[in-house]
Amino acid sequence: MRVKNLLKIALRSMNRNKMRTFLTMLGIIIGVGSVIAMLAIGQGSKKSIEAQIASLGTNILMIRPEASSQGNVRMEAGTSQRLTNEDAEAILDRCPSVLYMSPMVRTSGQMIYGGQNWRSSVYGVDPEYLQIRNMQIGQGDGFTSADLKSAAKVCIIGKTVATNLFGEYEDPIGKTIRINQIPFRIIGTLEPKGENSFGQDQDDVVLAPFTTVQKRMLTITYVQMIYLSALSQELIPQAAEEVTALLKERHKLGPSEEPDFSVRTQTEISSTFSSTSDIMTILLATIASISLIVGGIGIMNIMLVSVTERTREIGIRMSVGARGRDVLMQFLIEALMISFLGGILGIIIGSVASAVIAKLMMWPTSITLQSILLSFLFSSAIGIFFGWYPARKAANLNPIDALRYE
Repeated sequence: MRVKNLLKIALRSMNRNKMRTFLTMLGIIIGVGSVIAMLAIGQGSKKSIEAQIASLGTNILMIRPEASSQGNVRMEAGTSQRLTNEDAEAILDRCPSVLYMSPMVRTSGQMIYGGQNWRSSVYGVDPEYLQIRNMQIGQGDGFTSADLKSAAKVCIIGKTVATNLFGEYEDPIGKTIRINQIPFRIIGTLEPKGENSFGQDQDDVVLAPFTTVQKRMLTITYVQMIYLSALSQELIPQAAEEVTALLKERHKLGPSEEPDFSVRTQTEISSTFSSTSDIMTILLATIASISLIVGGIGIMNIMLVSVTERTREIGIRMSVGARGRDVLMQFLIEALMISFLGGILGIIIGSVASAVIAKLMMWPTSITLQSILLSFLFSSAIGIFFGWYPARKAANLNPIDALRYE
């Protein structure tokens, strides 16, 4: 029999039992809709995390002092060798894959202006820190190399600090605030960046010259961290290798010795979060796929009922020349059409559900073409798999027995 005729027979059979066909489709509809929605949530979370990590800066490498070993004793982090200003300068001079460098020291402080006060983090950095972290000056200016040399008491503040100290409308540029009783003149404000992927408010920050925080606030001579930016994303691994080799040489460590510092890259952070997000997406999709299997069992059940109900019809078809494979294709196409139509409706419902979730629950969602194709192909495969046995059973009926069936 021609496929066109088989499609007509399948549609006629489905039309005769509309409610039963719809209830059979329901399992596929719910399954496909669930898979689409769960994959959309997973992909949306992944893209959100990637965007948040990208907002941390461009091609970043972060160097921290780490624990070192003396004999068989593991020492506290940074006890054997601290990072120094000279280490930071050497990295910029001798590592060709590094574009920008900024040493960093950090503290926290109580900020006071007039009758207002606010506690925030204070970062001592070089001017290049803004390029490394993709930070933009909203108003005013950044500090200069002259400010670094003189350990000038100037600072740049984030929006959260500005709002809490000066309100929404007062211009903070040129005003003097006291941080731990030390006066700082505000020379600029940062463009708002919002929260990062760790839930930290990136606008609740004060930037000051590295030497000012190091000497005037912390009274230390070492560096707590070094921020670097590679020339390109492709050169991040090479930059990490160059930095590791240089610092091991400067810290007098042999090739086989463990470094007393760690080099973390933006790529490593992104990979860690992406792999976690991928695992959660797979888990969500797997749970949602269970309803697809249940829907497939429903298709098998209804097709077996249909074969039993239409046994006499099958016998008549075979007696007038229909072959076993024609009967097989007839019932297989019917099962496939149920899953096919259920899949289409499930994709529509899943897309609507994703939009509703994004609007009502404020969760990031992203529907991809791959997730739609995967759900559609999976639902079609379910129809073929669970429709095969009933179709095979119909094809193997003895025409004489089928004609005598009441």
